[in-house]
Amino acid sequence: MIPKRCTGLPFCTKCGSEIPSDAQFCPTCGAPVKIEAAPTPSTYTQPRTVSASLFDRMIRAARLDASLYEEVEADNTATTQALMVVVLSSVCSGIGTAIGQAITGHGSLRIGTGLFGGLFSSLIAWCIWSLITYFIGTRFFGGTASFYELLRTLGFSNSPGVLLILSFIPILGGLISFIVWVWGLAAMVIAVRQALDFSTGQAVLTCIVGWIAAVILLVIFGILLAIPFILLS
Repeated sequence: MIPKRCTGLPFCTKCGSEIPSDAQFCPTCGAPVKIEAAPTPSTYTQPRTVSASLFDRMIRAARLDASLYEEVEADNTATTQALMVVVLSSVCSGIGTAIGQAITGHGSLRIGTGLFGGLFSSLIAWCIWSLITYFIGTRFFGGTASFYELLRTLGFSNSPGVLLILSFIPILGGLISFIVWVWGLAAMVIAVRQALDFSTGQAVLTCIVGWIAAVILLVIFGILLAIPFILLS
């Protein structure tokens, strides 16, 4: 297909050369001229751009939009946004827990300690889980991704966690927490699937093996921490 020129001049439909408006034959190839006005620049429309705002991306992540996870996987600048998602999710969870503890009469020191402790543990868990799924997915199941690509997609899979701010509601709080947990698992599987270019079954298997590996690591870590106390007792 001959590309149309954007100069506003007529062009040859055979070779694409510009021709005088009153010519009957193309001066370049000699073909009979069928005059067709070239489109002017004003007729072109700008392509629709995908919103890269944190709020919009979190909504799409919570909707389990697979294209969002592909988008943040490819966006090297989205690592900070993924960090913010983990922070917001952890803070909302901590606020919900803190309100629940305040209702039951616990002190403010315990509430504050729990909030900051939860934030720190969430960030550590995010990094460790990303590393585990990266190692298992690429080494054992043939996935193709970098560590930071998984870090970003798994970070955004925490988006449903912001609803944990409602976990303090009596009776409904437990149900909300359960729904968010299941929702987060689904988002995690999609995040792993899109980042590693997997099928859903491979993503689920990667997560299961990853959970087993994480439990084993926690047990080993716990034993190593307990050994000094055992020897001193």
